[in-house]
Amino acid sequence: MAVKVLLLPGWQNSGPGHWQTAWESLHGDQRVLQHDWLQPLRGDWITHLEEVVQQQTEPVLLAAHSLGCHLTLAWAALSRNTQRIAGALLVAPPDLLQANLPPQLYSWRPPMCTRLPFPAMLVASSNDPFCSQAAAEQLASDAGATFHAVGALGHINAESGLGDWPEGRAWLQALAKPAASSFISRTEST
Repeated sequence: MAVKVLLLPGWQNSGPGHWQTAWESLHGDQRVLQHDWLQPLRGDWITHLEEVVQQQTEPVLLAAHSLGCHLTLAWAALSRNTQRIAGALLVAPPDLLQANLPPQLYSWRPPMCTRLPFPAMLVASSNDPFCSQAAAEQLASDAGATFHAVGALGHINAESGLGDWPEGRAWLQALAKPAASSFISRTEST
């Protein structure tokens, strides 16, 4: 069964050298383009993700980075279409409760986090400037996601020098295998 990968970049999008940009180019993944990357409004981003998910005709894997992780969590808390999701890779979520959160992200407070109804893995770095590893691990626990620490890779973005990040791609593909059969059972029962 084919699986569609939707890329969910964070605040200010993912530029050249970012693993999401590489995956879009190498694997034909679809980037979910938001209307405003500089003033991201949670409601607008959720609405647009809902529209894109509804357009898909095959199971979906979400590959989220930074604020895209919180988009995944907020969308899943509100959507009636979560059965379309085969799994989610959540990479380097920021801590929305940190004191120095940029004002552009205030609409994302308080964080929306309920247990995800699909398999997920949250990947975090030990030296991410936007989230402590402990806060990331707590978020993974709250969301029911497997937690994976990758060491000192900063914000796990272009500056981390990961290129096309084959290790991350392998984790995403591993989520797809058990999730595809689970997706079939979930959609047949609805």
